[in-house]
Amino acid sequence: MCSTASPVPTRRPTSRRRRKQASFVGRSAVAVVELAVCLPLLVMITLATIEACAMIYTQQALHTTAFEGCRVGIVPGAEVENVNFQCQSLLEDHGVEGFTISMDPADPEDLSEGDWFTVTINAPFVDNSLVGGWLYNEKLLTRTVALRAE
Repeated sequence: MCSTASPVPTRRPTSRRRRKQASFVGRSAVAVVELAVCLPLLVMITLATIEACAMIYTQQALHTTAFEGCRVGIVPGAEVENVNFQCQSLLEDHGVEGFTISMDPADPEDLSEGDWFTVTINAPFVDNSLVGGWLYNEKLLTRTVALRAE
Protein backbone atom coordinates (compact mmCIF):
# COMPACT_ATOMS: atom_id res chain seq x y z
CA MET A 1 0.00 0.00 0.00
CA CYS A 2 1.24 3.26 -0.93
CA SER A 3 0.88 5.91 1.62
CA THR A 4 0.74 9.41 0.65
CA ALA A 5 1.96 11.79 3.19
CA SER A 6 0.09 14.95 3.65
CA PRO A 7 2.05 17.80 2.30
CA VAL A 8 3.65 19.92 5.01
CA PRO A 9 3.34 23.57 4.27
CA THR A 10 6.77 24.98 3.70
CA ARG A 11 7.76 28.53 4.33
CA ARG A 12 9.71 30.40 1.90
CA PRO A 13 13.19 30.65 3.39
CA THR A 14 14.28 34.17 4.19
CA SER A 15 17.37 35.27 2.49
CA ARG A 16 20.56 35.75 4.40
CA ARG A 17 20.71 39.36 3.41
CA ARG A 18 17.33 40.09 4.90
CA ARG A 19 18.26 38.41 8.19
CA LYS A 20 21.53 40.34 8.40
CA GLN A 21 19.75 43.63 7.74
CA ALA A 22 17.24 43.01 10.51
CA SER A 23 20.02 42.03 12.89
CA PHE A 24 22.08 45.13 12.01
CA VAL A 25 19.16 47.51 12.54
CA GLY A 26 18.49 46.00 15.98
CA ARG A 27 22.14 46.24 16.98
CA SER A 28 22.57 49.82 15.83
CA ALA A 29 19.48 50.88 17.77
CA VAL A 30 20.94 49.34 20.92
CA ALA A 31 24.24 51.14 20.29
CA VAL A 32 22.45 54.48 19.90
CA VAL A 33 20.62 53.99 23.20
CA GLU A 34 23.85 52.98 24.96
CA LEU A 35 25.57 56.07 23.57
CA ALA A 36 22.73 58.34 24.69
CA VAL A 37 22.94 56.94 28.21
CA CYS A 38 26.72 56.63 28.60
CA LEU A 39 28.10 59.63 26.72
CA PRO A 40 26.85 62.31 29.17
CA LEU A 41 28.22 60.26 32.05
CA LEU A 42 31.62 59.88 30.40
CA VAL A 43 31.77 63.59 29.56
CA MET A 44 30.87 64.48 33.15
CA ILE A 45 33.55 62.17 34.56
CA THR A 46 36.13 63.61 32.15
CA LEU A 47 35.29 67.21 33.05
CA ALA A 48 35.29 66.42 36.78
CA THR A 49 38.73 64.83 36.41
CA ILE A 50 40.03 67.90 34.59
CA GLU A 51 38.61 70.15 37.34
CA ALA A 52 40.19 68.03 40.09
CA CYS A 53 43.58 68.09 38.35
CA ALA A 54 43.37 71.86 37.89
CA MET A 55 42.59 72.27 41.59
CA ILE A 56 45.53 70.08 42.61
CA TYR A 57 47.83 72.06 40.29
CA THR A 58 46.62 75.37 41.73
CA GLN A 59 47.05 74.14 45.31
CA GLN A 60 50.60 73.03 44.56
CA ALA A 61 51.36 76.39 42.92
CA LEU A 62 50.06 78.19 46.03
CA HIS A 63 52.14 76.00 48.33
CA THR A 64 55.33 76.47 46.31
CA THR A 65 54.79 80.21 46.13
CA ALA A 66 54.09 80.52 49.86
CA PHE A 67 57.29 78.60 50.59
CA GLU A 68 59.37 80.77 48.24
CA GLY A 69 57.85 83.95 49.68
CA CYS A 70 58.59 82.74 53.18
CA ARG A 71 62.21 81.98 52.22
CA VAL A 72 62.61 85.54 50.95
CA GLY A 73 61.03 86.95 54.12
CA ILE A 74 63.25 85.17 56.65
CA VAL A 75 66.49 86.54 55.22
CA PRO A 76 67.87 89.40 57.36
CA GLY A 77 66.97 92.78 55.89
CA ALA A 78 63.99 91.48 53.87
CA GLU A 79 61.15 93.87 53.20
CA VAL A 80 57.44 93.48 52.45
CA GLU A 81 58.04 94.50 48.83
CA ASN A 82 60.54 91.64 48.38
CA VAL A 83 58.08 89.03 49.60
CA ASN A 84 55.19 90.46 47.58
CA PHE A 85 57.30 90.67 44.42
CA GLN A 86 58.49 87.07 44.79
CA CYS A 87 54.96 85.76 45.41
CA GLN A 88 53.30 87.81 42.68
CA SER A 89 55.85 86.89 40.03
CA LEU A 90 55.59 83.17 40.83
CA LEU A 91 51.78 83.21 40.91
CA GLU A 92 51.65 85.07 37.60
CA ASP A 93 54.07 82.54 36.09
CA HIS A 94 51.77 79.74 37.26
CA GLY A 95 48.73 81.53 35.85
CA VAL A 96 46.98 81.87 39.22
CA GLU A 97 44.41 84.67 39.31
CA GLY A 98 42.51 86.47 42.07
CA PHE A 99 45.06 85.69 44.78
CA THR A 100 45.72 87.46 48.06
CA ILE A 101 48.97 87.35 50.01
CA SER A 102 49.16 87.86 53.76
CA MET A 103 52.13 87.75 56.11
CA ASP A 104 52.49 87.31 59.84
CA PRO A 105 54.15 89.47 61.09
CA ALA A 106 53.06 91.95 58.45
CA ASP A 107 56.57 93.33 58.09
CA PRO A 108 59.48 90.86 57.91
CA GLU A 109 61.89 93.59 59.07
CA ASP A 110 60.44 93.11 62.58
CA LEU A 111 61.75 89.52 62.74
CA SER A 112 64.48 88.48 65.15
CA GLU A 113 66.54 85.35 64.72
CA GLY A 114 64.40 82.30 65.51
CA ASP A 115 61.04 84.09 65.10
CA TRP A 116 58.40 82.44 62.95
CA PHE A 117 57.44 84.09 59.68
CA THR A 118 54.21 82.95 58.02
CA VAL A 119 53.03 83.52 54.46
CA THR A 120 49.42 82.67 53.56
CA ILE A 121 48.12 82.74 50.01
CA ASN A 122 44.42 82.48 49.09
CA ALA A 123 42.91 82.08 45.64
CA PRO A 124 39.31 81.33 44.65
CA PHE A 125 39.15 78.20 42.51
CA VAL A 126 36.42 79.55 40.26
CA ASP A 127 38.91 82.14 38.91
CA ASN A 128 41.50 79.43 38.21
CA SER A 129 39.32 76.69 36.79
CA LEU A 130 39.91 75.25 33.34
CA VAL A 131 36.28 74.39 32.54
CA GLY A 132 34.22 76.95 34.41
CA GLY A 133 34.52 75.94 38.05
CA TRP A 134 31.09 74.29 38.16
CA LEU A 135 32.23 71.43 40.38
CA TYR A 136 34.07 73.43 43.05
CA ASN A 137 32.24 76.72 42.59
CA GLU A 138 32.66 78.21 46.10
CA LYS A 139 36.03 76.63 46.93
CA LEU A 140 38.70 78.95 48.31
CA LEU A 141 42.17 77.47 48.04
CA THR A 142 44.49 78.40 50.91
CA ARG A 143 48.10 77.49 51.57
CA THR A 144 50.19 78.58 54.55
CA VAL A 145 53.92 78.12 55.13
CA ALA A 146 55.80 79.11 58.30
CA LEU A 147 59.58 79.22 58.62
CA ARG A 148 61.97 80.48 61.32
CA ALA A 149 63.94 83.62 60.65
CA GLU A 150 67.68 83.32 60.12
